[in-house]
Amino acid sequence: MLAVNSLRVVSSTRPLLLLRNRMCVSKVCLSTSFPTKDTWHCNRNSRPLLKDTRLTYNINQSKTHRDYCTSLARLSCWNCKQPLDKTPAFFCVSCKVVQPPEEDVSYFKIMACDYTFTLDTQQLQKKYLELQRLLHPDNFTQKSAQEQEFSESQSALVNKAYTTLLKPLSRGLYMLELEGMRIEEGTDPGADSAFLMELMEINESLDEAQTPEEANKIGQTTRGKLADLTEQIDAALRKGDLQTALALLTQMKYHANIEEKVKEKLCQFM
Repeated sequence: MLAVNSLRVVSSTRPLLLLRNRMCVSKVCLSTSFPTKDTWHCNRNSRPLLKDTRLTYNINQSKTHRDYCTSLARLSCWNCKQPLDKTPAFFCVSCKVVQPPEEDVSYFKIMACDYTFTLDTQQLQKKYLELQRLLHPDNFTQKSAQEQEFSESQSALVNKAYTTLLKPLSRGLYMLELEGMRIEEGTDPGADSAFLMELMEINESLDEAQTPEEANKIGQTTRGKLADLTEQIDAALRKGDLQTALALLTQMKYHANIEEKVKEKLCQFM
């Protein structure tokens, strides 16, 4: 998962990533429980990308993960050697055995999601449950050691893809990474003194809140700001303005932290 406590942009030139030989990721223990769903998505999250607007993301489209040419690296089943005709391939259509994860396939492809910041999280959750029902290691206890290993790797990768794409902040940072913007710890772009002063005042008001109504008022305002930021980040990504998108994601991080503090404050009144 990308670090979000502080962000720094490091210029990089990431070449087009081609599909390489499939590589099994390390075994990871996972939980199939859902993280808390966002409460501040804009209303158009439930719409399929570009169905009506016919707009497209214009972000170095010739250099991104989502655009590789799968014909350049046709994969075969490790068991029966028959070709796998889609990417990613979780199972062989011929012998039905589980396949190892494919390196460098984007999380959007793994979860069969549109490449959009305002993706449909309900569709994402549905796909997550579907894949975990198929790939969870409990289904392969009677299979070969190789299949058990691959099922654990696939299940862990699906879990990581799901948790990354579920939340707007981690989703947006991941999209910037796919576009060649490497995110590291450091200073926060967009965190100017006026913005930080505003955050300080909000935090002070929340600390001084004496009733659930006062805390809820701050939470409602924060959710509105998060919804506005979602719209602005989506617009910036569509224009290919990665620097603006990163600055807005930084603001989103701070407001998301306030939203969590509001939840903690409300728990104190219970």
